[in-house]
Amino acid sequence: MKSVHLTEGRPLAVILRFTLPLFLGNMFMQLYNLVDTVIVGRFLGENALAAVGSTGTIIFLVQGLATGLTTGFTVLTAQHFGAMDPKGTRRSASNALMLSFGVILILTFFSTLFMHRILLIMNTPAEIYDDAYRYIIVICAGLFSIVLYTLGSSLLTAVGNSRLPLVFLMVGAVCNIALDLLFIPGFGMGTEGAAYATVISQVIAALVAAVYIGRKMPDLRPYRDFWRLDRGMAIRQIRVGVPMALQFGITASGTMVLQTAVNTFGPTAVAAFTAASKMSTLLTQGFAALGQSMAAYGGQNYGAARPDRIRSGVKAAMQIDVAYAALISILILLLLHPLMRLFFPAGTDTGKLMEFARPYIYFSMSCYIPLGMIFIFRNIMQGCGYGFLPMMGGVVELVARVIPAAVSMRLGSYLLAAACDASAWLTAGLFTAFAYHFYVIGRIEQRIRRGRARMDASPPAPKKE
Repeated sequence: MKSVHLTEGRPLAVILRFTLPLFLGNMFMQLYNLVDTVIVGRFLGENALAAVGSTGTIIFLVQGLATGLTTGFTVLTAQHFGAMDPKGTRRSASNALMLSFGVILILTFFSTLFMHRILLIMNTPAEIYDDAYRYIIVICAGLFSIVLYTLGSSLLTAVGNSRLPLVFLMVGAVCNIALDLLFIPGFGMGTEGAAYATVISQVIAALVAAVYIGRKMPDLRPYRDFWRLDRGMAIRQIRVGVPMALQFGITASGTMVLQTAVNTFGPTAVAAFTAASKMSTLLTQGFAALGQSMAAYGGQNYGAARPDRIRSGVKAAMQIDVAYAALISILILLLLHPLMRLFFPAGTDTGKLMEFARPYIYFSMSCYIPLGMIFIFRNIMQGCGYGFLPMMGGVVELVARVIPAAVSMRLGSYLLAAACDASAWLTAGLFTAFAYHFYVIGRIEQRIRRGRARMDASPPAPKKE
């Protein structure tokens, strides 16, 4: 499968073709996460499901930091590829790998060291604390697998290959499901078994990605003289990666506060909220895939000095956003109650669970279009090398999620907790759209014009005798 230049062709068609494999890949990732949840709920019960669910926001924080950094490191790869610079493409890829090893060491050390304290701060109910800790500590110890897999997928996406990450995810998904069934009902390993299944499946996917890149992708395979850190390039990669990681971290901090609020309503509320949010997360993967596409699309077209295509690509992405939001809103209304039954053993009172699930779903679906806007505008800005404003979008999202969560705990109102995500999506969606339209796209055009002017003004190279 060859690399693809996103600098040619009709933007709507190009983005759709590029997004579809990413969407399927994200769906597979969420499906095997969903299978984790279903197997835990059906074989281990409501408390075990609540234990796994209560750690979801912590995993989102830690993995989000790792994903933000590694994805940010590869933005430069997309820009060099769009500029037809194979040497820069290879050097940025090897730099990204070396920087990622540092990310693994730092995140693994701090996440395992402070996990007990984090679970206590989050008001994790005593009934589920031990199961929650056993699950999350294995995930944190295996962070190297998600970092290396994400790096491989991000590098392939940067050079326009969105199909192979789907293949790698399918391999991981099949392994995860098989290992879940082996470790939980087979070996009776409890929530710890689900965590081991997740880590091992990610290791397998990362190995498959590494072997393929090493053998088949000359654009990304560094030669011997590239195995040293280019300090200047590393600084540029860190300047993009750190704001992306902080943006993930800020967003995840808000979801941790939301989870803390939900935890105060007891294990039943936690279990119902976990199931409902898993369903919503699964269906909204199209937005995440669209964001991944826009990062690669923006990076390549910025490198090719094509601001006109950046503008037209954003318009095409917004059309996709509106259509997709309408489709998944209909789906979740039809499937909510039947799918809730999948998460719990036969005989569970799903009526009580639906009292907690419905408000969250109704609030969330009302703001699916702004959620898509966050992914579109945040990623197009990051792909063009602008990290600060997307990070500030994360701050806006944090504030808009934390305020209703804090009031919810103060008043004992589950409805306010259920509205936290919708509040965050609406506010951050509007902020990122404003930042792109009224600041970033103008700066991009100015920067490209200045670059062209410098090239026109430079003297021609002397002719060889």
